[in-house]
Amino acid sequence: VHLVKVIDGENQEVYWSNITHNLTDMAEAAGIYEALWRPYRLKENYVPTEDYDKELDFEDSVQVLVEEIIPVLRKGLDNLLSRPKYFESFNSPNGWGTYKHFIPFVKDYLNACELNPKATVMVWR
Repeated sequence: VHLVKVIDGENQEVYWSNITHNLTDMAEAAGIYEALWRPYRLKENYVPTEDYDKELDFEDSVQVLVEEIIPVLRKGLDNLLSRPKYFESFNSPNGWGTYKHFIPFVKDYLNACELNPKATVMVWR
């Protein structure tokens, strides 16, 4: 389960949602995996590593503002909407993670981000 919290400057929760991890392949293909599950990887000073502890340390050391992921989400949503049949091929066979459920999630999340661009993104997985 993926939980996103967007916190405003006063640490008030302004949005949260969750979505199954079964959609990671679809998100990756759309170019929004990092924005949804690993936003810290979009930071300019992020260096990929196989060391789990170093990865976690980096994630804990940075703050990701919503405005940093909005362009990625917009582009990804456009990609998803432009090729529905392609992205439907990533639907989970068990029905837990489908294109028809992912689109509203991404739209709602992007809308919340656009309403709160200075908020902080927090992801639990």
